[in-house]
Amino acid sequence: MHLFNNKSYIPQLAIDCVIFGYQEKELKVLISKLNFKGDIYSLPSGFILQTEGIDEAAHRILKERTGISNIFLEHYKNFGQADRTNKAILENIIDKNKEYFVGDLMLSDADFEWITGRFVSLGYYALVDINKVTPTKTELDESMEWYNIHEIPIMMMDHNGMIEKALESLRLNLDTNIIVLNLLPETFTMKEVQDLYETIFEKEYARNNFQKKILELNVLERLEKKFTGASNKAPYLYRFKK
Repeated sequence: MHLFNNKSYIPQLAIDCVIFGYQEKELKVLISKLNFKGDIYSLPSGFILQTEGIDEAAHRILKERTGISNIFLEHYKNFGQADRTNKAILENIIDKNKEYFVGDLMLSDADFEWITGRFVSLGYYALVDINKVTPTKTELDESMEWYNIHEIPIMMMDHNGMIEKALESLRLNLDTNIIVLNLLPETFTMKEVQDLYETIFEKEYARNNFQKKILELNVLERLEKKFTGASNKAPYLYRFKK
């Protein structure tokens, strides 16, 4: 078969996506376990069609793996060291999974050479409301699941490092931007915002100072109070200003 060629895809260029979700005070990443023997884990990834832009390709890959569009997406770093190649990994996959690479599934010499060449990867991270995501497998995935940021398995190539760099970039952006609220539902309390920040930065904040800092950014709209049925004072709900 001939899966890969320069007429369809931009050669030696790939996209790898770190998809962050948040649930029950845990920061999570969506990770694929490939459908081959060997316990091989990967970020949601893909190649760029000759007919699409780079950001367009990233949004396509994200929609294929999450089932949603209109995702907050940020290009944070390129990965292109000279020895960055899939060759050893693919040879190992073929060696352990010979039954998958026979007949119509056999990679042609041209395909093998194309996919095992040196690739530069464009690293993107996405922020999603985890409750809206339907993790979606492709034919190459055994599973597509959320992993706690502190329980990431050993992944192929430099994907563990990509997650570390994406988290660094996210933290830096939060000094002047509250993009991280894309991880929350459409409406949220200030306590939920503080819990999210404390999870990402792994430290506690003084409540009054934190609330003052967030409100001074002037990007939130205060809504009605959130009725909980408890005897304590009901908190206000917030959302991004439209």
